[in-house]
Amino acid sequence: MAGSVTHWLLELQSGNREAIRPIWERYYARLVSLAKARLSGTPRRAADEEDVVLMAFDSFCRGAEQGKFPDLHDRNCLWSVLVLITARKAANQATFEARQKRSHHLTNTKAELAALEAIASNDPTPEFSAQAAEEYRRLLLELGDETLQSIAVWKMEGYTNDEIAAKINCSTRTIERKLELIRSQWMLRLCD
Repeated sequence: MAGSVTHWLLELQSGNREAIRPIWERYYARLVSLAKARLSGTPRRAADEEDVVLMAFDSFCRGAEQGKFPDLHDRNCLWSVLVLITARKAANQATFEARQKRSHHLTNTKAELAALEAIASNDPTPEFSAQAAEEYRRLLLELGDETLQSIAVWKMEGYTNDEIAAKINCSTRTIERKLELIRSQWMLRLCD
């Protein structure tokens, strides 16, 4: 357990700032790629994607220490929080850069404005959406079993465990076990 994300989260939430180091090492490169995609097409005078990730990790650490993430208990929750914070920091940075550019009385082309609006929006970029869809398809295919694939899809669509159990005529506990199997297979894939 000492090397697990859950352990690091517990340590961080209890005030041990050293626990951020293994989290940083595990997620930094992936978050830089995400920030780079979100900042694509924007000027980067004040900060780049690495600066965005630094700001995101700082916000995450402060928030965790202040108890702002009470449901943060595993790697899935952690990744969701880190992606959300990083995307927001990237959008804020793009907005800041756009303001700086306007404040210097530089003219923007329509293409530049469209790129800035796309980055500053809360919607994912087409590239990010395509990457996420491809990852989703690949993870489903790796499950192999059609029942597991259906359960995973239904769960992601928001169905409760009871509703899924009724769909395939089994017990809720069976669905819980199958969801645990899905999570463990996906975690092994993410850790590779």
